[in-house]
Amino acid sequence: MSKSSADTPLMQQHKAIKQRYPDAVLLFRVGDFYETFGQDAIIASQVLGITLTKRNNGAASSLELAGFPHHALDTYLHKLVKAGYRVAICDQLEDPKQAKGIVKRGVTEMVTPGTTTNEKLLEHHSNNFLGALFFADQDQFGIAFLDISTGEFFLAQGDKEYADKLLQSFQPAEVLFQRNKQKTFKENFGSRFYTYTLDEWIFQDTYAQETLLKHFQTHSLKGFGVEELTLGLVAAGAILHYLRDTEHPNLQHISSMQRIDRDDFLWMDRFTIRNLELLGAPNSEAHSLLKVLDHTVSPMGARLLKRWMVFPLKDLSRIQERLGLVEFFIAQVEDRNQTSHRIKLCGDVERLVSKIPLKKIGPRELIHLAKGLQQVKEIQASCSDAANEYLRRLANALNPCTYIADKILREIMENPAPTTAKGNYIADGVHTELDELRSIASSGKEYLVKLQQEEAAKTGIPSLKIGFNNVFGYYLEVTNTHKNKVPESWTRKQTLANAERYITPELKEYEEKITGAEDKILALEFSIFESLLNELQDFLAPIQTNGNILAILDCLICFANNAIQFGYKKPELSEQVDLYIEEGRHPVIERYLNPGDQYVSNTITLNKTDQQVIILTGPNMSGKSALLRQVALITLMAHMGSFVPATRASLPLTDKIFTRVGASDNLSGGESTFMVEMNETASILNNVTQRSLILLDEIGRGTSTYDGISIAWSMVEHLHQIPQQPLTLFATHYHELNELENNLERVRNYHITNKEVGNKIIFLRKLAPGGSTHSFGIHVARMAGMPASLIRRANEILSQLETQHIQSIDEKTPRVHALDEKVKEIGGPKMQLSIFDVHSQTFESIRTLLEGLDINRLTPVEALLKLQEIKNMIR
Repeated sequence: MSKSSADTPLMQQHKAIKQRYPDAVLLFRVGDFYETFGQDAIIASQVLGITLTKRNNGAASSLELAGFPHHALDTYLHKLVKAGYRVAICDQLEDPKQAKGIVKRGVTEMVTPGTTTNEKLLEHHSNNFLGALFFADQDQFGIAFLDISTGEFFLAQGDKEYADKLLQSFQPAEVLFQRNKQKTFKENFGSRFYTYTLDEWIFQDTYAQETLLKHFQTHSLKGFGVEELTLGLVAAGAILHYLRDTEHPNLQHISSMQRIDRDDFLWMDRFTIRNLELLGAPNSEAHSLLKVLDHTVSPMGARLLKRWMVFPLKDLSRIQERLGLVEFFIAQVEDRNQTSHRIKLCGDVERLVSKIPLKKIGPRELIHLAKGLQQVKEIQASCSDAANEYLRRLANALNPCTYIADKILREIMENPAPTTAKGNYIADGVHTELDELRSIASSGKEYLVKLQQEEAAKTGIPSLKIGFNNVFGYYLEVTNTHKNKVPESWTRKQTLANAERYITPELKEYEEKITGAEDKILALEFSIFESLLNELQDFLAPIQTNGNILAILDCLICFANNAIQFGYKKPELSEQVDLYIEEGRHPVIERYLNPGDQYVSNTITLNKTDQQVIILTGPNMSGKSALLRQVALITLMAHMGSFVPATRASLPLTDKIFTRVGASDNLSGGESTFMVEMNETASILNNVTQRSLILLDEIGRGTSTYDGISIAWSMVEHLHQIPQQPLTLFATHYHELNELENNLERVRNYHITNKEVGNKIIFLRKLAPGGSTHSFGIHVARMAGMPASLIRRANEILSQLETQHIQSIDEKTPRVHALDEKVKEIGGPKMQLSIFDVHSQTFESIRTLLEGLDINRLTPVEALLKLQEIKNMIR
């Protein structure tokens, strides 16, 4: 912005500050208001619904203006950030009364989606991660995630698929990357994230090392076990640089970094996380596994449970530790309930402690933190002698921080003010001068009455009055009748018609004491509070550790309560490779059944001797997809350390779960349903291991019948023949695949049972050996409300198809060619030209029309119009 000679000093100051933050909405503090000018004012008025006015600053043109009271900052700030704007808060840096000339101002905080600590912008049960992605080369990335509101800091490195999975799992509110990689980021990761780009020099190895070492005040990063993750460290360094750049200097609560190793966790790609409906959309009412399992009592427990869900364990001993403690809590009812209650009383320890260095914690929150530390002491005492070794280990790692907890409770009042703005939060007896000032402020009236009575008695003036005015403060008023009794030590200040006003040395001394007592009280209270916060800095790390341990206990107690309430059983996990689930249930579907309905459980076995691949057929809507998902969810829950919805579950230690369930277009990326399906399936086949669990649903349905059956057939053969022999469930509506059981030794056919009553179908949802004969698609069409004439015609065609025997051309080839012959033989209704007559001119016209159509681009209305056109051609 150019500096105009006509600008006022205030506007010159505003322009200078705005030049440093051109891409942010600048909230400029002027007196009791935050003002916005120019384009910022236009944005603020639109987003916040506040009045847009114009002011003339002496220049030829006027400038837009919009503002709001400073005390309403929290209300308006979160609206701007939620709308996707970066906000720079510019405050007055000195007392306007003391200022010579224009008041000094500066940006005290920059708020962006990934750096906010404002409670109105944070979800209590979700982290608010700031992510950074370092594009190292063609397919190698450094990646880091930091939640400034809790101090959790993670880093990793790997290929595009790994980076994509981490972005999907952490769901960062904001992602940073190199400025010259905007196009590459969009091509690789789409437009799902709010992004901000930084200069390329920030992503330099040496600069990152220097930034991190300076922050952690260490000589090396070996203590964090991350020194060889050079790409991840570059991303982590970029995050700290960005925080410093956005006016976040107080980051002492970010005291460590954790590495995320791909090999430490059961791998699920982002398609699997989406297909299994693990997390659900933010603020969505949709059912998800997280929604069903999350009965934690603390916000940090809820956040940890979410992370456990997307990063299930792969280490058998750690899984057994969790399962063992869940079993312990189920048996120890009193310990479980008592510990859960105490965790609930602790509140959100992680977010409370992060407010200390940021100087955003209030007196009431400080009391809450101290009382939480008292609960930690109780939890430690009750759990340190427990019969479970893992629980004892967790209890011993707790630190009640008794010294600082006692000091807080001693120095802060029992029910203090929520903020420091108006005082009244430091307890009595902490500071002598503070007690005296309070005594003066609160007992001033009584003191003046006492003084008046004493002086009246001494002087013999019964009508003596004490008053106050702004000109000379407190005074003694004597009527003219008694003015001859006034002592010489009194000083006359004012003469009235029938009285005189005097001051005394004692009154003047009291006046000096009481005037400004409130200001002194505020200053003293704030000084004591600041001193307490500075002392608390030494306890950040142990309190954060407490928060993490309380979260672990909260999650495991939650698992115990779920097991009791929902009838979950302890799974058996081992290095063996067979999977056996007896009477398994889908954990989400069974929670949302209609009242009175009973979930139909199913037993399923997968092994590498004679049942490695199950081909699952059955009617549409019969529950094939639900069965696939429940096998995956039971496996996942077991690896989280949770009991599972089954009578018994003996599971192999699994390193990867792959699912391809349902179809969804990526039309914005120019990909059809089928292309998306093939991309996801290729990702599975290229990353499979001998400990993988693969669940495929309706593969190939996005293309023609012939292509679809061929792809599905060859895929089953491939999974059967590769050395890894992954356990596989393959649900399909291509009944031709049932032939594979005769050709491949470890392939078995199963179907979901049903019962036909009259002209209706009842889905029994029970798994049974053998393939299904047809899909009951026409029944489903009737249930969906298709016209009766269409249903009748469909039944005619189906009847003709089923009465003719299909001969297989080759035992190892799907029987698709015979479909041609069947279709050719089907005639239309009487008096109607057969549309399947290959020699007819009408059919040739229809063929030409269809070949010119791009089905993936047709809207529903266009499709109906085309059908009408074909119908007219047949007539």
